[in-house]
Amino acid sequence: MKIITITVNPAIDKSTRLDKVAPEKKLRCEQPTYEPGGGGINVSRAIKKLGGESCAWYLSGGGSGELLGKLLKEEGVSYREFKCDHWTRENLMVFETASGQQYRFGMPGPSVAEAEWKQLLQALEDLEETPEFVVASGSLCPGVPDDFYAQIAQIAVRKGFKLVVDTSGDALLKSAGKGIYLLKPNLNELSALAGKEKINAREQEELARQVIEEGKSEILVVSLGPRGAMLANKDGFEYVTPPTVKTESAVGAGDSMVGGMVLKLTQGWAWSDVIKYGVATGTATSMTPGSELCRLEDVEEIYAWLKERS
Repeated sequence: MKIITITVNPAIDKSTRLDKVAPEKKLRCEQPTYEPGGGGINVSRAIKKLGGESCAWYLSGGGSGELLGKLLKEEGVSYREFKCDHWTRENLMVFETASGQQYRFGMPGPSVAEAEWKQLLQALEDLEETPEFVVASGSLCPGVPDDFYAQIAQIAVRKGFKLVVDTSGDALLKSAGKGIYLLKPNLNELSALAGKEKINAREQEELARQVIEEGKSEILVVSLGPRGAMLANKDGFEYVTPPTVKTESAVGAGDSMVGGMVLKLTQGWAWSDVIKYGVATGTATSMTPGSELCRLEDVEEIYAWLKERS
């Protein structure tokens, strides 16, 4: 398997709709949908939707963990469960039809013992065949140390795989350094990586160059929200701005972007095309409701549009 994704804090994403959210009333919701979620799991789901293959590694606990495996199997995503005692978290997304607003309720995840999260590190060490890419993505649940992704980076150096990290906060700051191939921060996270409190548009290239020169990552893909993304590497910078589309839900858009990029990297694409395909994948995901991810036909159409304008 060329791609392994790692998710220590996966989720069941439950989505529903109702007319209007109001306090202290019994709210009548539509029949919910259940989808597997969490950073690396969404990366693997997106890769599958794009016609690729990966193996999703994740901590799994209780009945919700069993459901997560069932849902991944239904989508045809290869996975490997690492058991933990406490139940896998469930998130809730509610779409209010009267206003067109989406409410997202994210749970912290279960408390995980040291022996449980260390299973993932040991499994990486024990791999007989080294993958080309490992994508470590998403939040860390209680009990997992902030340097968890940094520990994976140390294994990456020893084993020789390319490590992609997509996270935030202290987990991002502590992961940056030797062993990181690609980081995908937003502008606020880029400023934190560079040791600054604030950032303006004129500084983003300078700070990205600083982060790369300091050896915190070989490549940066900086999320710019509706304005797309900026690619930064030793060769310079490239910006990709997506077309204007009707946004249904932003859930999983960043994870899908990572999935699209990593898949095309394994296929030998040049970075100029990889970043366009990533932006196309993320944009296509924003066009789908709830926690549904991209549709291949939308991705291909947006990618063709971006290529025509490059």
